[in-house]
Amino acid sequence: MKRIALIGMPNAGKSTLFNRMSGASAKVANWPGVTVDLLASKLLMAGEMVEIVDLPGIYDFHGFSDDEQVVRHFLCNNSIDLVILVANATQIERQLTLALQLQTLGLPAVLLLNMADEAKKLGIKIDEQKLGKELGYPTALLSAKYGEGYNEAYQIIESELKKSKAVPTLTLEEDFAVDQQLEDKLEKIVRHSVSAPIQTSKTLTEKIDHITLHPFLGLPLFFMTMYLMFEAVYTIGAPLQDGMAWILEAFRDAILVPLLSSLPPLLYSFLIDGVFDGVATVASFVPVIVLFFLFMAIIEDSGYLSRAAFLMDALMSKLGLDGRSFVMLLMGFGCNVPALMGTRTMRSRGLRLLTMLVIPFSLCSARLQVFVFMTTALFTPDQAPLVLFSLYLMTFVSVIVTSLLFKGRYNSNEPFALELPPYRFPTGPQMVLRGWHEVKHFLRRATKFITIGVVLVWFLTNMPFGVEPASPESWSGWLGEFMSPVLSSAGINPELTVALIFGFVAKEIVIGALAVIYGLEGSSLMQGIAQQIDWVQAYSFMLFTLLYTPCLATIATLRSEAKSAWYSVLAVAWPLSLAWVVSTVFYQTARFLGY
Repeated sequence: MKRIALIGMPNAGKSTLFNRMSGASAKVANWPGVTVDLLASKLLMAGEMVEIVDLPGIYDFHGFSDDEQVVRHFLCNNSIDLVILVANATQIERQLTLALQLQTLGLPAVLLLNMADEAKKLGIKIDEQKLGKELGYPTALLSAKYGEGYNEAYQIIESELKKSKAVPTLTLEEDFAVDQQLEDKLEKIVRHSVSAPIQTSKTLTEKIDHITLHPFLGLPLFFMTMYLMFEAVYTIGAPLQDGMAWILEAFRDAILVPLLSSLPPLLYSFLIDGVFDGVATVASFVPVIVLFFLFMAIIEDSGYLSRAAFLMDALMSKLGLDGRSFVMLLMGFGCNVPALMGTRTMRSRGLRLLTMLVIPFSLCSARLQVFVFMTTALFTPDQAPLVLFSLYLMTFVSVIVTSLLFKGRYNSNEPFALELPPYRFPTGPQMVLRGWHEVKHFLRRATKFITIGVVLVWFLTNMPFGVEPASPESWSGWLGEFMSPVLSSAGINPELTVALIFGFVAKEIVIGALAVIYGLEGSSLMQGIAQQIDWVQAYSFMLFTLLYTPCLATIATLRSEAKSAWYSVLAVAWPLSLAWVVSTVFYQTARFLGY
């Protein structure tokens, strides 16, 4: 099978092209010589199956960041039939450095000048035929976002793939003197094939930045934007979640219950009260998660996330972090794992370790399920978005406290450089594809962690044989009572304690575990919990869920990225300690004030 490597600088649109080529077929793959997982997809090209691998964005083949090392290791340990080099046509003068470096390696390649539509609006004219001739690579203009020029580019890729031969593994030698010669050559190539106006007119991006990057209005505007996002997620998502829960409940009562009613009582309870109720309760939150990722995709792909990093850099630098750390925190709202992996662009180990220590405090999508559930059960529709936003702010409070405590241990002097891309609104297909990828990710976890988790909870609540499910005599009751002296000071009862214990495996299990423990699902579960705890206990529970030790996948990633056992212990123990202190202080203070 032939293999294509997709390479480009950050923000060149490489991932957009990969998504357009792979559709929904992309999967995570592990590669020899590479310490991380990469996205790969198999598709039919030039009459045969081809594997295309999306490599991390890099600025230089000789760079020192972890992502640049990943690309080098991939090229050195895997045979490549063709390289697709994606460059941003609006920044062509500095984007072609990679093309010249690639040329010295002798790899067959195709150069795709992306964002050609934006370059045209800026008055930049590129003679792709002349440029391709000087570089020695077939070259095409396209807009991966809108698909303009995509068919022509695809035909060029197929044509080059037919005549290309696999290049065996390479040996990359750093020669900075050669790099200087390449820069001189690049200047000549651009002068011959590219014409650009000396000064462009004031763009829409510059006009918007006048407001969004305002020294006084910028940050309040950003936090207002995030609050409105949570308001929209709750307002639109809550009815969709109710509808999904109704469908699942109707399926349970109309089909599953009659179908399985003849089974032995214990097996019936296992399948209905354990597996189905647990997984279905979690599955009902799929619409909320999809909405969350759609809104985050708009914020991230529009270019506003980079502005937020720029605005926050001054504050983050006082904490021993920088603007990139803030971007990783926001990425963590989706999932902590890719955010941790994103710190590879940081060359300073101290900066990277401190950033990885604070990322797990991000309000990830798995925790969002718990919070939407609890706020719907214990708070009014007017209060719920404010509660969610307060937890979002608590993320930053925890980051500030942690950074101030540990910045002396993990210090850094690495300068902060950030590229501000023009504002772009993602297309409908892009957002749908993003949502579908997140649903696939959720379903993949549902078939692993969540299903296994709710099954284990069922066994704990129903064993030993003969006891009343979830009673103090059951294993779960014993476990909850055993932990009660530790968590009762925070207002967390034994049932919630058991759910938190399984949350160590994956936060998605928490709601499924509660469904199994209480023997209820959907709205019935909300009503049951609302009758047992009040809003103070619920908020304390949410604070603990937000702050305590991250899931196993996050811990494994921390261990892999940090390559330090002691650091991994700290990353587990510190959030757990902070969660207990914060939730206990809140609960005891609220009770003291008479709530």
